[in-house]
Amino acid sequence: QVQLVESGGGLVQAGGSLRLSCAASRRTVSNYSMGWFRQAPGKEREFVAAISRSGGSTNYADSVKGRFTISRDNAKNTVYLQMNSLKPEDTAIYYCAGRFIINAAWVSVARLDYDSWGQGTQVTVSS
Repeated sequence: QVQLVESGGGLVQAGGSLRLSCAASRRTVSNYSMGWFRQAPGKEREFVAAISRSGGSTNYADSVKGRFTISRDNAKNTVYLQMNSLKPEDTAIYYCAGRFIINAAWVSVARLDYDSWGQGTQVTVSS
């Protein structure tokens, strides 16, 4: 199973930007469809963005569409989440997730479809 480690979280003012990274080890991330999820205090973990193995297919939650961009660099075994125009409601722990999949175009918004998870990185947006 791939091991995932997130980084890049922090405290930022509303309207600011952050770029999260998800570094994979033990397996090559090119064999995995990847996603980002987040969990705010007292709320369920929710889908943010996903990207296929090839990078050709992406999917975003409506709440982040147009502000966040998911990308991957398979040569660096890393997946990114660029977050712009951040809002206080984006405050959460952000988790990277992966699913080993043969279909290079497969993406999923469902948390239960992913079987590898990182430990999370905190993002706090102040108003």
